[in-house]
Amino acid sequence: MFNWDGISEFIAVVETESFTAAAKRLGISTAQVSRQVSALEQRLAAKLFYRTTRRVTVTETGQLYYQHCKPLLEGLEEAERVISNLQATPRGKLKVTAPVTYGEQAIAPALNRFCLQYPDLEVELHLSNRKLDLVDENFDLAIRLGQLQDSSMMASKLGQRSQFVCAAPSYLAAHGEPHSLSELSQHNCLVGNIEHWRFAQGERSRSIKVSGSLRCNSGKALLDAGLLGLGLVQLPDYYVADHLNSGQLVEVLAPFRQPDDGIWAVYPHNRHLSPKIRLLLEHFKSSF
Repeated sequence: MFNWDGISEFIAVVETESFTAAAKRLGISTAQVSRQVSALEQRLAAKLFYRTTRRVTVTETGQLYYQHCKPLLEGLEEAERVISNLQATPRGKLKVTAPVTYGEQAIAPALNRFCLQYPDLEVELHLSNRKLDLVDENFDLAIRLGQLQDSSMMASKLGQRSQFVCAAPSYLAAHGEPHSLSELSQHNCLVGNIEHWRFAQGERSRSIKVSGSLRCNSGKALLDAGLLGLGLVQLPDYYVADHLNSGQLVEVLAPFRQPDDGIWAVYPHNRHLSPKIRLLLEHFKSSF
């Protein structure tokens, strides 16, 4: 009978290039990973890794062994997913990441309702504006906004968002309202992480570099500055919709508003059959 001991640990070390990172991925101790890999090397009578105090490098033998073991492990995982699909109620751990503000305003409330519906799930929501590595950090699902770049992941569109350029009435009263994109250079544009604002001009997309007296990587901080009348801001609808409706902010350059961006659920390709992921995607789509 084939002995599977150490295979998962070996594959995790190869893919993370670290015993510590492999232990974190597998949810076990570093010492346990080291013991399992050492036992595997003894069983095979082959050296799978070169170890130094600074790094771990897979040997040529280890790389060959990895190429044969990886499809086998994926086959076992797929077999477990097929069986789990037969279960009517999703259970187990579910790890999700989302951008901070959108996560607080939309994702967390929807996810909380999902938890009420499926109490056997153990859910972890990590809010971060960094694009985390889903595989290395063992996330089941990520919420991404705007244009997707990572083609190695599966993606499902949940909805869309609009970007508005707007200002407080007090700013427009003092500085006037821009009516063309060329007039932006005459205005105080409050900038976030990206100093280029995107617009639509006819059928073309235009990216215009803007500048102003304030630069901040927080959408909430830019919103507050805009409400105080410090300058123009370009922010998504979930920041400004209520303020536009109340008149605290006024949209400008509406004819040049860029096409709506997508709101996406992104997940590793080998997890799309999981019932908990499928049900969560359906729940998000109905919520948004």
